[in-house]
Amino acid sequence: MKLSIVIPAQNEEKVIEKVIRDIVSELEKEKISYEIIIVNDNSKDKTGEIANKLSLENQNIKVIHRKPPKGFGRAVKEGLEHITGDAVVICMGDASDDPKDIVKYYRKLQEGYDCVFGSRFIKGAVVKDYPKLKFILNRIGNIGIKYLFGLDCNDISNAFKAYKREVIEAVKPLISNHFNITVEIPLKAVVRGYSYTVVPINWYGRTSGVSKHKLKELQKKYLFSILYVWLEKILLKDELNRR
Repeated sequence: MKLSIVIPAQNEEKVIEKVIRDIVSELEKEKISYEIIIVNDNSKDKTGEIANKLSLENQNIKVIHRKPPKGFGRAVKEGLEHITGDAVVICMGDASDDPKDIVKYYRKLQEGYDCVFGSRFIKGAVVKDYPKLKFILNRIGNIGIKYLFGLDCNDISNAFKAYKREVIEAVKPLISNHFNITVEIPLKAVVRGYSYTVVPINWYGRTSGVSKHKLKELQKKYLFSILYVWLEKILLKDELNRR
């Protein structure tokens, strides 16, 4: 099973090379067939140059240089359009995700699951330097999502997840242009009946650069995506009942 890894990156010149090299090291150590797609989302620093250098060193690394407008969701969607693997992991470019967890996801997909959702808030997870306000809002939002959709996952808004390719094709078209895509994809997958499992993962707070989150602005976007998929859930349930 070939694994595609989509990494949106905006102004991550201080960490992007380490992120990519650490991922490559883990995947090659485990003998996993892979491609890495770095999506340079209108960076104003040397992120694009570093990505280009890495792609010249390793033929499994591809680089997409996006044109404006920028947006995390737009970068993810563009990256997903270029995958050639049998499955995909969406991974952050800020060194917050642990490359070892990519291997953990891969093994779970091999077991037959359609999706693998990581949780930073279950036994076995390690979380370092998570901002307090962000943590409180995260917990309130994720608990609400969990009960609204009847999920077994308490960290659905985390971007770092894995999907088989057929899942990604099935949840299109994706409409979220910002970080709300992190809830749109998994919720659509669950609503449309794809199987998933939840595993503990590690998360490390940013040590360089600036967070791209604007909490007040994102709250409305997250709410829109959640209600959009919830409406789809209701409509699908009504359709099944009519049958």
